Amino acid sequence: MVTISINRVEGDFGFEASDTNGHVVRLDTSAETGGNNYGARPMQAVLMALGGCSGIDVVSILKKQRQVIEGFAMRIEGEREKGKEPALWETVNIDFELSGNIDEDKAYRACALSIDKYCSVAETLRRGGTKITWKVQVNKP
Repeated sequence: MVTISINRVEGDFGFEASDTNGHVVRLDTSAETGGNNYGARPMQAVLMALGGCSGIDVVSILKKQRQVIEGFAMRIEGEREKGKEPALWETVNIDFELSGNIDEDKAYRACALSIDKYCSVAETLRRGGTKITWKVQVNKP
């Protein structure tokens, strides 16, 4: 079982979430709803979790294939449902940007395996109705 602790530490809506290893994430709501920009919005943190989950998968897969990863970045954009409460992620688009001595077909396959098979956050979003699209770009040295 995983245990996360949440403590209010800043103003009305500034929270710190921590895991049992002491890792801390700061959360807040928007200024329009009373926040102070203390931390990420919780729904933004979901997209951050998607990036972390998928990034770990992709790097792990490519390392097993002996690909040399010199740079790795992701850009994730999401659009939430309009006029609904709660407003779930309707669409999410991921741009994978890799550099190094990486075979493009292997990079594409690693990203596909992550998003379609291994990443638990991606599957959680899909089960909530989110349409996830992605593309990969490899820059060779």
